[in-house]
Amino acid sequence: MFLMRFPNGLSKVFTASYDDGRVEDLRLAEIFRKNGIKATFNINSGKIAETEGGKFLTAEQMKKVYSGFEVAVHTVHHPHLEELPREIAADEVLSDRKALEDIFGTPIRGMAYPYGTYNADTVEVLKSTGIAYSRTVKSTLNFFLPENWLTLNPTCHHRNPELNAKAKRFLEIERKQNETCLMFYLWGHSYEFTDNDNWCVIEDLAKLIGGKDDIWYATNIEIFDYVKAYQSLNVSVSGKIIHNPTATDVFICADGKTVKIGAGKTVEI
Repeated sequence: MFLMRFPNGLSKVFTASYDDGRVEDLRLAEIFRKNGIKATFNINSGKIAETEGGKFLTAEQMKKVYSGFEVAVHTVHHPHLEELPREIAADEVLSDRKALEDIFGTPIRGMAYPYGTYNADTVEVLKSTGIAYSRTVKSTLNFFLPENWLTLNPTCHHRNPELNAKAKRFLEIERKQNETCLMFYLWGHSYEFTDNDNWCVIEDLAKLIGGKDDIWYATNIEIFDYVKAYQSLNVSVSGKIIHNPTATDVFICADGKTVKIGAGKTVEI
């Protein structure tokens, strides 16, 4: 028997997801960088500013501020996707993908639902538009990895009254060899810190949870791709021979030991 472990054998991951591409992301990104935290920023391409000085970032500003982070789809105009005809909903997603890919020069595969709302048709639309995962706004208040990446529920919003208690609990947890990996997923909007005059909330949290040796700090798509690589492992009937057909090094916990299965390698445990 073996279980997935994150890169270098870690069993916990922290990630954050912030929406809308507002100018406050300049400050938020620096807070994350200072504390070694990775994040995903979800952008409405229809709201990208043409000049500096407004509420939203320009494309040139975004290329600088989001360097080292993930940029993801948030649709062009931020509609309720479930209220649109499927063709229009698909265009909102695909047009946003294309606009962001043109700016950042990389495939864009992640997403956050505008307003956090969706229905079964919306999920089917995303499957047809190349979206790998999409975040909702439904807080789980737990640290479990998602069962369905197209309805990815976060742990909590930064204004949740249990935020610090959850963060401290996450730090205290020590996973045993027969226990699965955990994820703390934070979300919100950076302008809320300005509106509520409480930047101390995210500054304090980042100091508390950042820079820990036993936590992997990753963007949403990095976590998705790693989990998919683990799920792609080919295992013998005995469970002792494992081949990794992907381009990603994968780590497992087997018989109390951390084992690295290199990209394209076969190992016997």
